[in-house]
Amino acid sequence: MFPALETELKQETLPDPYEDFMFHHLQYYGYFKAQKGSLPNSAMHQHVWKNNPRYLLSGSSGEREDVLPDPLQKEKLLYSLMLSSPLLKSRQLLHDEFGEVNPCLREPRDLFSFFSSRGPLQPPRWPIECEVIKENLHHIEWVPPQPEYFYQPTGNEKLPEIVGEEKGTVVYQLDSVPTEGSYFTNSRVGGKRGIIRELAVALQGPEDNTLLFESRFESGNLQKAVRVDTYEYELTLRTDLYTNKHTQWFYFRVQNTRKDATYRFTIVNLLKPKSLYTTGMKPLMYSQLDANTHNIGWRREGNEIRYYKNNMRDGQQPFYCLTWTIQFPHDQDTCFFAHFYPYTYTDLQCYLLSVANSPVQSQFCKLRTLCRSLAGNTVYLLTITNPSRTPQEAAAKKAVVLSARVHPGESNGSWIMKGFLDFILSSSPDAHLLRDIFVFKVVPMLNPDGVIVGNYRCSLAGRDLNRHYKTILKESFPCIWYTRNMIKRLLEEREVLLYCDFHGHSRKNNIFLYGCNSNDRTYWLHERVFPLMLSKNAPDKFSFHSCNFKVQKCKEGTGRVVMWRMGILNSYTMESTFGGSTLGNKRDTHFTTEDLKSLGYHVCDTLLDFCDPDRTKFMQCLAELKELLQEEIHKKFNELGQDMDLEGSWSDISLSDIESSTSGSDSSLSDGLPVHLLNIAHEVTQKKMYKKKKKKPLQTRKQRNEQYQKNNLMRELKLTDDVLERAGFASTLQKQPTFFRNSENASSSTMRNEKPRLNELHGRDKGTSLDPPKMTSLILTKSRERMQTEKPGFTASCSPKRSTNPSQEPVPDMKLNWSRNRYPATKRGRATMTLYPSLHIYTYP
Repeated sequence: MFPALETELKQETLPDPYEDFMFHHLQYYGYFKAQKGSLPNSAMHQHVWKNNPRYLLSGSSGEREDVLPDPLQKEKLLYSLMLSSPLLKSRQLLHDEFGEVNPCLREPRDLFSFFSSRGPLQPPRWPIECEVIKENLHHIEWVPPQPEYFYQPTGNEKLPEIVGEEKGTVVYQLDSVPTEGSYFTNSRVGGKRGIIRELAVALQGPEDNTLLFESRFESGNLQKAVRVDTYEYELTLRTDLYTNKHTQWFYFRVQNTRKDATYRFTIVNLLKPKSLYTTGMKPLMYSQLDANTHNIGWRREGNEIRYYKNNMRDGQQPFYCLTWTIQFPHDQDTCFFAHFYPYTYTDLQCYLLSVANSPVQSQFCKLRTLCRSLAGNTVYLLTITNPSRTPQEAAAKKAVVLSARVHPGESNGSWIMKGFLDFILSSSPDAHLLRDIFVFKVVPMLNPDGVIVGNYRCSLAGRDLNRHYKTILKESFPCIWYTRNMIKRLLEEREVLLYCDFHGHSRKNNIFLYGCNSNDRTYWLHERVFPLMLSKNAPDKFSFHSCNFKVQKCKEGTGRVVMWRMGILNSYTMESTFGGSTLGNKRDTHFTTEDLKSLGYHVCDTLLDFCDPDRTKFMQCLAELKELLQEEIHKKFNELGQDMDLEGSWSDISLSDIESSTSGSDSSLSDGLPVHLLNIAHEVTQKKMYKKKKKKPLQTRKQRNEQYQKNNLMRELKLTDDVLERAGFASTLQKQPTFFRNSENASSSTMRNEKPRLNELHGRDKGTSLDPPKMTSLILTKSRERMQTEKPGFTASCSPKRSTNPSQEPVPDMKLNWSRNRYPATKRGRATMTLYPSLHIYTYP
């Protein structure tokens, strides 16, 4: 089978350089288990297997001694045994499904290592300033059997006056928290080095009923707790790291509870003047004992709920308070409170791990690393589509891009994303059809750093990422930069039918979309068809009337506007409320995690309706949109007190003039350079301003010519002074400053007489002011003219005063006078100069 090897093996074999190199190379990467001495070279292996097929089949035991008569089958078996040898630990070669020896290379490994089913999850990385407790928290998912209704105010709710730590007792306070003025520098697993201190107060005995607070866990947020009464506590939330803003998200733990007592909690430093707590929204509570014994998870709890303005102020910024009362279900329980259902970075990793380990889902869902965040946490990218049979079929697929958690405190976006992934990865026929016709690009958590540390709106750069989709600062905003770059490359490959970023809303109920009005009349109102279809598929959750399609200037850096300007017509921000629904049979009830996950399914269902080859539904929605728009225009004109016939021109009215602005947050609060670049930018700006002060402005051709003439005249003046000094006269340049200071007080008539001379000499326009070099040159030029007409031995006057008689002869025996009669205050000496024929003074006009 290998005849060339027989003659080679008869000779003394030397170590093969290639074999030696490959051994060291593969051993370095862990593909060989054995030592080099126990590995014969490939030639020896082939020789032994060729001449002893019994050894080939039986190994060392010799149990089977069959000899294969077919050389081709023997070669196949030889090759398969080489690949399956325990000495070769390669995972790059794959066999086909029938076990035939037709190996192919596995897909290239990712740049960053993923978690494996045999190892632990990648632990989250924290800023080195943050203390993190070692406990791993886990909450069960649970759907309340009964609807959880909004709180109905009675009007008798107490508004507790803020006492503060001056009159209360601090029972919990974070010390090492980076705030405004500092910036992110480094991260590590577990956060701050050293021993984790116990921040909660020490109990004095079993009768001590002080609550023990804690928030130093993933997504936790609580800065300080002050005990102002036996069962009353004032809570201060931590701002987003490296900022002094954005206090909305809270998530903390309490221990040492008492069952029959009524506790009051008051958060004292909220920043938004409006909140869903004013319309009946309740906080969430989780009891560890109920979860362990009754399988009960997060539930809405609280009474005497009020949201009101605080009497404290932080500079010019007013604070608002949220207060509520609660009765714990058990003694000595561990309970949690949260603004909304938490969904942490670890929760996402556990979900993705189950997908990666699924033999079915992993066939059509490829998990990749989009980038690393500032702290080094992985930003995951999922590509979901069924394998295509032909390259043409693969190229014909359109793309859908979905993302969530750019704002880390809006965890409702993650629950919608989870519902979408549950459906699109399922075995449903509709899900299979969607995977056949689309390529889904999914970024389930855009801001993992903010999610980990418990921020509400910002990343570790101290900025709102949803205002920086146009950024060029890849190192400061890597998650956004790589997402935009991924979509840009995707647009070069195929059409992107839809882009949607999942968010949460703190001031409006229901679920709705923000879109962008199309400027193309061919696709007029087409961007509103998908939201209208979604409202028909989820009528008790989604409100089309709450949707808005106005593009505001302050939202130019948001994902939906940037993607729309990149060419994606259906570009949306999905806003899901922290509260609940005011529609249909869910009216006045809170949303559960199941409600939010069901909306992910409705997104898939609406996508099928939107792309149905039968355009009946699409055209019906388009006609309905035109009717709704006509009604809205009539309503606007009625409000303005105008009457207008809209039969022929109503479609030409700008849609932006009809809609009001979106009620999102103030983007200016989180816009600008990242915190760590602010000082550098200030220094650069100061340097530029300093340089601008020293830099001369650009000159016109006329100014350059004038400057050239001035320089020439100054050189002539210096040459004249040299000649005069040789003749024994004082330098003209030394007297120049006094002469021209006095010339500013000259009479207007003399100025009018001198200006024509300057205009003739320099070609300047009338009205140009005199300057010192030109006045001095004028005196010397006149002297030269008179000297050329004088005979030797005569004295000439150097006075620049012009004669009224052009034919007048020079007066003999005139003395050289440097002082003029219009400067009586300055006494000048008189001097005489003998002129010689050889003395010539030249000037250049």
